[in-house]
Amino acid sequence: MTRLRLSYASTYDYDRTRALADGRVVPDGIDLNFMVLPTIEDVFWRTARYQDFDSSEFSFQSYLVSKASARGDTLPLIAIPVFPSRVFRHSAIYVNADSGIEEPEDLKGKTVGVPEYQMTAATWVRGILQHEYGVHPEDIGTWRTGGLEQPGRIEKLKLDLPKGVRTEPIPADRTLNEMLERREIDALVTARMPSSFMKGSPKVRRLFEDYAAVEKEYYKKTGIFPIMHTVVIRRDVYEANRWIARNLQKAFDQAKNIALEQAYEGGVLAYSMPWMIPAIEEQRALFGEDPWPYGIEKNLEAIGALAQYSYEQGLSERKVEAEEIFAPETLGGDSRV
Repeated sequence: MTRLRLSYASTYDYDRTRALADGRVVPDGIDLNFMVLPTIEDVFWRTARYQDFDSSEFSFQSYLVSKASARGDTLPLIAIPVFPSRVFRHSAIYVNADSGIEEPEDLKGKTVGVPEYQMTAATWVRGILQHEYGVHPEDIGTWRTGGLEQPGRIEKLKLDLPKGVRTEPIPADRTLNEMLERREIDALVTARMPSSFMKGSPKVRRLFEDYAAVEKEYYKKTGIFPIMHTVVIRRDVYEANRWIARNLQKAFDQAKNIALEQAYEGGVLAYSMPWMIPAIEEQRALFGEDPWPYGIEKNLEAIGALAQYSYEQGLSERKVEAEEIFAPETLGGDSRV
């Protein structure tokens, strides 16, 4: 039987996809050329602009914006409910120590940096600030956009934001990291830790210093583990072989299950974390055995929240529903086999 050859571009060597990368898991009917590319931006740009890969990891927010367009899908892609990257985002808000910002409400009227206004992590942060703390995007004095560590970053999407939301790029030769440390901006929302914080600058700290405790309470309240990335298939590849959507989803789930089982092997430590086993047991008490579920059913809260935030923030033209986001072949609930 002839097997279909597909390329897949990943942004990172995740433990949950490693069994696909090294061949321990082989999707039914598919020879998968699994590639890990150097940067997230490279994978996303090449996927959106040129459709360079048969399938790839992709920004969930950018995909939602495409699905919500009044002109129909603006990207020739179809997603499957596999989420390689998820991160709680209370930890993504950094403040200058002299800014006077102690609580989320103190962000009102302040100048807040963000690499790109529309990026998924920032959309989650703004949604959490609005719905959990009453701080709306228009309450911020000005949103300043630009490169975190390298100057010159610009918005990839043309924005038509709600009235009252003020954005302004930083100078082309400056970075958000240096501007935060010098208090030229009061706070910063970023998926990556700024180098000033990593180096221990006394001028930069997190807004939520005990962010893990805050994020656990957020999960207990909402049931949301924020989704950052999904997996997409090039539309022409999918239409020619629609069965690959379900088969890829099953394979990703199998690879993830291998990683979860390996991590909980008590005889050895799979990762360089001395107290990894008690951390996993604490995690299981909160999430259950699978903290990283794929499929629609167990992710309705997270999918619905991001779709709502994207629409509220003027990034999506309408609020899309979970059932219209993914390939129909994957809508059968949990993908575990």
